[in-house]
Amino acid sequence: MTFRELSKKEVVQLKEGACLGRIDDMVIDPETARVEKLLMLGRPKLFGLLGRDETLVIGWDEIQKIGADALLVTTELPGDDAREAKKPGLLERLLGR
Repeated sequence: MTFRELSKKEVVQLKEGACLGRIDDMVIDPETARVEKLLMLGRPKLFGLLGRDETLVIGWDEIQKIGADALLVTTELPGDDAREAKKPGLLERLLGR
């Protein structure tokens, strides 16, 4: 399977049944030439001017099944606690909150 074929498949998280999107990049171990991780870039904020949301990293061992149309993964999703722990956004900094 080529990366192009893999990147066309939807990624589905098994625990929540959530469709996460598609794969944007991968990390390959240079010593063994094996795929270590798949990367899904976060959504751009304000057309990318304010950066992106957090990149989701999926370890190769977290992939349960590669089907004809989807990848089934057990990756944990960042919860609301992770979002609250982040530093304040631009609006909060401007308003002094």
